[in-house]
Amino acid sequence: MKSEKDLKQYSIRTDLLVDVFDINQQEEGIVSKVEEYDDIKVLEVSITKEENKLHKKKGRYVTISYQDVTDKVNAKNLEKVVIAELKKIFAYLEIQEKQKCLVVGLGNRKATPDALGPKTVEQILATRYLYEIEQIQVDPNYRNVATFIPGVTGDTGIESSDIILGIIDQIKPDFVIVIDALASSSMDRINKTIQITDSGIHPGSGVYNNRKELSYETLHIPVISIGVPTVIEAFVLVSDTIQYLLKHFSYNKETYHKNKLIPVTMRDYLEHTNELSKEEKTRLLGELGNLEEEEIKELIFEVLTPIGYNMMVTPKEIDFVIEKTSEVLALAINKSLHKNFDI
Repeated sequence: MKSEKDLKQYSIRTDLLVDVFDINQQEEGIVSKVEEYDDIKVLEVSITKEENKLHKKKGRYVTISYQDVTDKVNAKNLEKVVIAELKKIFAYLEIQEKQKCLVVGLGNRKATPDALGPKTVEQILATRYLYEIEQIQVDPNYRNVATFIPGVTGDTGIESSDIILGIIDQIKPDFVIVIDALASSSMDRINKTIQITDSGIHPGSGVYNNRKELSYETLHIPVISIGVPTVIEAFVLVSDTIQYLLKHFSYNKETYHKNKLIPVTMRDYLEHTNELSKEEKTRLLGELGNLEEEEIKELIFEVLTPIGYNMMVTPKEIDFVIEKTSEVLALAINKSLHKNFDI
């Protein structure tokens, strides 16, 4: 194994606070709470100290965990929760009903896992042009909203932050909502997590393509970022598969279903705690069985990254999931911004 110093050149990346947060290990300056709405869990973490063990910026981080967004009932319930959390963050930032908003969709339309931002913004109700027409009296229940999809720097040659800053200077919005696809370091969270934060966002950071930060410090107005993890690195997929393999053997051992390849209850299987002994792990995996979960992850990362095989992976049904997720986010944003929005 490489030393910690050597491994820094292969830094493991994630955009999600929940990937590095342990609710059982609290410290001064980090406050958290969990709420549950049926099958939807909401974790809220407030960071008040710039220097903290999570290495995250000060701000409020809301993580919404859910199951199948393609199910109509689940999608409707998720929409309600996102609306509630957006309204909470509006209140926290003291955003008033008549304040102007710019909604930005980051990402690449041509790459489905990265198309969440553009596809969501395409469905946002933009009203700013109506406010610019003197002869029209706009219903005050509809906020002054502008939308923009900057594209990717590889296509435009311009940093998204520079384009957005120029638009802000021109149209003077009071706050910005940014939507983007994220990366996670856990299989369980892909397409099943929404992160909402007022701390800003680094476009492309989760896929080793760091662009300029979009935040209050760079745009000089409040920035609310909304992200969904749609990709995962290959090393995570491999290391998580090893853990599921151990869990499978442990589950079968405990429940005496030794002849069944798939457990009777999938939820029980996923939530099952691996109870294999060190000796049993070593018998199944050889030398790998002597390593802890994080050590296995680091080893696979160390092997795949230098040779260029630590690919970004996404589920095969990503097209349909992005379509449904963008619909939920667009409806939630529209209903949070416009009192009279109905569809």
